[in-house]
Amino acid sequence: MAKGLKQGLKQGLKQGALALLMLVALPSWGDGVSRQALTVDDGQRAHTLQVEVARTAAERAKGLMERQALPAEAGMLFLYPREQPATSAYWMYRTRIPLDIAFVDSGGVIRSLKTMSPCHAEQSSRCPVYPAGARFRAALETNAGYFAARGIEVGDHVELTPWLESP
Repeated sequence: MAKGLKQGLKQGLKQGALALLMLVALPSWGDGVSRQALTVDDGQRAHTLQVEVARTAAERAKGLMERQALPAEAGMLFLYPREQPATSAYWMYRTRIPLDIAFVDSGGVIRSLKTMSPCHAEQSSRCPVYPAGARFRAALETNAGYFAARGIEVGDHVELTPWLESP
């Protein structure tokens, strides 16, 4: 009987290790969501990101919440049907990854950049907000430090043409 228990325990450990390996191997962002190439041009070089596109209010509200990681050359593009006021803000409630955000006008020009820290508060009202500070039509979130590491600044260009509907 002890031998059967030992073999069963061994088999269970093997299956558990395999399941853990499978979890680690799976992408940690947006499973089942299509990703598209997006170009950011700093005037010297074009940088390509693979982005998830959030078009609906529900997709924008969820954003990158609960994600544990974001690949280095990945992000999320938030699109709006019309220009948003400079007072519109983002927050990091239930967001685990430090992020950069670029607020982009309808011409694709980056008008504002912010770095946002994760918020571990139990209530959303206790999380800081990050106002755009400029009118925008889209927002692009990447890993914190992405823009600075590539020299991307306010005034640089994001290719939004494939996603924008008429203003």
